[in-house]
Amino acid sequence: MIDWLKQPWPWYVAGPLIGLTVPLLLLLGNKTFGVSSSLRHVCAACMPAKIPFFQYNWKKEIWNLFFVAGVLAGGFIAAQLLANPESIRISSDISTQMSAVGITDSKNIVPSDLFNWQSLLTVKGLIMIVGGGFLVGFGTRYAGGCTSGHAIMGLSNLQWPSLVATCCFMAGGFIMTNLILPSILKL
Repeated sequence: MIDWLKQPWPWYVAGPLIGLTVPLLLLLGNKTFGVSSSLRHVCAACMPAKIPFFQYNWKKEIWNLFFVAGVLAGGFIAAQLLANPESIRISSDISTQMSAVGITDSKNIVPSDLFNWQSLLTVKGLIMIVGGGFLVGFGTRYAGGCTSGHAIMGLSNLQWPSLVATCCFMAGGFIMTNLILPSILKL
């Protein structure tokens, strides 16, 4: 049983399981799926400032904080107890392209050549880790939600703004991956 959990699950199992969380949340508690709003809830709970954005009944949304805590706990358990000891398989073309820009650790899902404490002190690291984090946070707030909120919840509710946001997320990802990231990696 444990070996089955350690293996990557195919898309046709994992996808429907993720997709079924939307109707379950709606049916069981009339709740919407999303993660990015949890930071707002934490700020509203921890900062008693008179900032209008944080003046709401955050206790009504405490379920979302437990959901995010469960995601973090599940990620930790999966990484520590259920980690697949085998390297991630990527195509030889991708491995060659990564080597060409200095990424030799292409067997991990997050290359340690790019994301480590030492690289945070370099220009490339600052751009990718700090700049990227800022852009993700800004984009999430500007779009009114994250990819999971829009692409999973919003599209399942046939919301036009979620379709636009999801198309923009995808276009931004393609542009970043194919046009901007190669220039940053050459720094």
